[in-house]
Amino acid sequence: MVINFNGNIVNESDQLSKNRGFLFGDAVFESFRLISGAIIFWEDHYFRLMASMRILRFDIPENFTADFLKKETLKLNYQINNGLDARIRITVYRNSEGRYKPKSNSVSFIINLETLESSNYSIEQNTVIVDLYKDFFISNQLIHSIKSNNKSINVLASIFATENELDNCILLNNYKKVCEFINGNLFYVKGNKIYTPNLQSGCLNGVLRKNLIKIIKLTELSIEEADISPFDLVSADELFITNVIQGIVPVTNYRKKKFDIEISSRLINILNDSVSYS
Repeated sequence: MVINFNGNIVNESDQLSKNRGFLFGDAVFESFRLISGAIIFWEDHYFRLMASMRILRFDIPENFTADFLKKETLKLNYQINNGLDARIRITVYRNSEGRYKPKSNSVSFIINLETLESSNYSIEQNTVIVDLYKDFFISNQLIHSIKSNNKSINVLASIFATENELDNCILLNNYKKVCEFINGNLFYVKGNKIYTPNLQSGCLNGVLRKNLIKIIKLTELSIEEADISPFDLVSADELFITNVIQGIVPVTNYRKKKFDIEISSRLINILNDSVSYS
C-alpha cells in the first residue's frame, strides 16, 4: 500500500500499517531506565504495562512474559548502545483493521531507546520554575490513570510552559485539585511530613512514586496521599517532581513562593542507595 506523505507517494511502513496507536491513540507505553545495563524497577514497570493492556482490552500474547520483554529490551540496548545507560520506551498498540471498532484485539510492540550519560540520579538544574496549567483538566477516571498514547493535555501544557518561560506545569483534575506535573508525580514537604496526590485524583500511578513512598516510610519522615489544593503548595517548604528517568527534580519557584531543596536532596541520595535492578 502507498500513501501520500508530505506530497510524496511512498510505501506505507510496517510500523504505520494498521497501527491504531497512531490512528486513534489506541496504545499504551511504558518508559523506564537502564543503569549499567540493568533495568531498574523492572517488575513494577512490567506489571503496570500488563494492567494497562488489560484495561484497554488488549489480547496479551502468551510470550509477553517479563523475561521476554526484558530480553528484547536488552537486545536492542546491546546492539545500538553497547549496553550503556539508557531511557527505554515500550509501546504496545492494537494492530487491527476497523475504525473505532477494531476487528481484533491483537497487539504489536515497538521498543526505542535514548542514551543517557549519568548512572546515578542527581540534581542537575539550579532553578525550576512552575505554575498551574488551567486550560484543560485531567479526568480522575481509571482510563486516564494509565500511560496511554493520549497525552494531548501534557503536550499542550508543555507548549504553555515554553511560551511562559516555565520549566514545568502543575496539572489539575476536574475538581481543580492538584493532580501531577507534566512529566511526573508531585510531592510537597511541610515540616517533617510529605504529601502527594492520591490515585483518586487522576494522577499517574508512577513507578517511582510507588517506590519513593516505600522509601519515605523507612525514614523519620511521614507520608500522606491526599486531596491537595493549589493553595496548599504556597505554604509548603519544598516541592518536587518525580519520574523514573530523572529521579527527583526539586522545584525552586512556584509563583512568588521560593522553596528549599534540603529534603529532596536527601531523598535522592537515599533513592540511589535503594534502587532495585533486574
